[in-house]
Order: sequence, then structure tokens, then C-alpha cells
Amino acid sequence: MIHLHVTATDLARVRFAASPLTETVASLRTLAAGQRGPHLHRPWLDRFAERAGRLRGHDLDLLRALVRPAGYLPDFLLPPPERRSSTFAEALEQVAAADPEVVARELAHLAGHRIAQQGPGREGRRALLQALVDRPDAGIGPVTAAIEAYHRVVIAPDWPRLDALLNDDIAYRLDALADGGVDRMLRDLHPSVTFANGTLRVVKYYEGHADCGGRGLLLVPCAFAWPDVLVRTAGPAAPSVSYSPRGLGRLWAERLDRPGSALTGVLGQTRAALLAQLDLPMSTSQAATQMALSAPTLSVHLQALRAAALLTSRRVGRQVLYSRTDLGDRLLAEAGRPGHG
Repeated sequence: MIHLHVTATDLARVRFAASPLTETVASLRTLAAGQRGPHLHRPWLDRFAERAGRLRGHDLDLLRALVRPAGYLPDFLLPPPERRSSTFAEALEQVAAADPEVVARELAHLAGHRIAQQGPGREGRRALLQALVDRPDAGIGPVTAAIEAYHRVVIAPDWPRLDALLNDDIAYRLDALADGGVDRMLRDLHPSVTFANGTLRVVKYYEGHADCGGRGLLLVPCAFAWPDVLVRTAGPAAPSVSYSPRGLGRLWAERLDRPGSALTGVLGQTRAALLAQLDLPMSTSQAATQMALSAPTLSVHLQALRAAALLTSRRVGRQVLYSRTDLGDRLLAEAGRPGHG
């Protein structure tokens, strides 16, 4: 059990962030669990099998040595996002700027970690990690290069939908904060997380205590953290907790309307596919990337579906997010019933 002790100042500085780097690193743990792990991400694991040929074998060997199925995860791989929405490139720059002495210390700890080093190949992993430690830069260059290649091939194609899911969770948490304060916001964060008497408790395999000490608390929804919770307490930045977002079961669900279905005949293929896609709230740019259309073109379709009361929109910060209405849900459900396609 980890005990994070928070003060009133910390609660006043609670913030949220969605991080493409956190998803990338956490997905490596899902990948490492493989067939032994839970099956919620099975569709993604199947996609990885198709994409893996585009990665260099030694990059995967390095990443699998850095991110094990369980146990210690080096903190330098998960720098705290500086804003609610930051880019992968910005986060990778934070990794590249890590102190080599800190990186070497964390890699050495990983090499000797009892739980992290369980399983076959232990000596090979330790040799690989030691080779990084022995470099003047503690191997930061090869590490960032391997993470960048992996993200580009494996995570970037799915990032618009992942990003939509994470920001939908953040919007829900902020609504809960407005309705019932911090207690309500944290009440259902994760089954392994409880908050009472100024302490956030996270069930883990070890016992630990950390004081937020007025630095605040960073909450990071992360699809690939499931079913675990990732906790970062080292360093001068605010401690962070990465938890599974709500609605995770929708992430890999089949969404596109079937070509030639009754709904496609009425709405057209693009609008039917777009309606199916928007079970998660998305901005124009997110949906355009997912649909491989230009933003101006997609905007025309969004406005047409909204005018038909099949979509609704709301402004969150600088973005306008679109999602299906109840009418849109019912229309898709009816179109998907046997004999209606």
C-alpha cells in the first residue's frame, strides 16, 4: 500500500493531464504481459502483431528490458506532463533532458529488482541495462530513439481515439469536482485507490509513504495502466497517479458502419462511419485524423449530423467536442440489428 499524504495546499493544486508518452510506456507493460495478462487490450495486441515487423528487433529488446510486466518502472520514463495536453515530442524532450546520474541509478535499481527481473532472460536484460549505465549519458540517446520508433509505429495510429477517451474522463472528473468537491472527484478513481483523512491510498505490492508537501497532485488517466495504477513520487515535481479512464471497454470496440448497410444508404458512407466513430467525444482535428479526412471536409459532415440531432457538441477549453446523441445511439443500434443491415 502506498500512502500519499496531502495538505489543503496540495488539494488546491490538483491537476489533470493526458500524456501520449505515459500511454506509450504503459503499453509496453501490457505487451510484456502478453497472453498471460488480461484480455481487455486483446484487439490492440493483435494489431501489434501486425505492426511489429516495422520495428527493429534490438529496439524491442531494449524496451522490454526497461519496462517489465510487473515491479519497478524507472521514473525517468514517466516525466510529469507540463500541461493538460502535451505532445509526444515535448514529453520525449523531457526524457532526453533527464539527469544521467539519476537515470543510471534508476537503471541499476531496475537491474537488481526482485519482482521486475522475474522470468527467463534475466542475465541478458541485466547485461543490457549495465551497458546503458556504463555510457556517459546512461544510454538516454538509445532509449529515446527506441521509444520514438515504437510510439510512431504502435501508438500514434490509435492516439486520436486514446486521446478522446482520456479527455472524456478528465471532463467527467472535473464535473464531479464541480458537483461534489475533491471527495467526489476521487471517490471512483480506481478500485485500488481510496481517499480519506488527507491521505490517498493506492494498493501496491509494497508499503510506502510520501508527502505531497505542497507540490500538488497530478492525476493522469491512462488506458494502458489497466488494471494497475502507476504512482510516481520521486523528484521535485508533484507526485502523480496514473489510473484507468472510465469507458475503457469502448476503446477497441468495432465502430465503423458496414459498407452497404441501410444506414450507409441513408447517410452516406462517410457520415455513417463518422457517427459510429463518435461514441467518444472528439474534436474536429481528432476525428479528422481518425477518419483520414481534412478538417474542413470533416467539419461539413459534423455540422450536418448535428443539424439532424444525431450529434451534440460542447466547448472544453479551446476545443469543441462532438459526440453522439441518444438519437444517434438508437439509430446505430437499430441499423446493427439482424435484418437491418
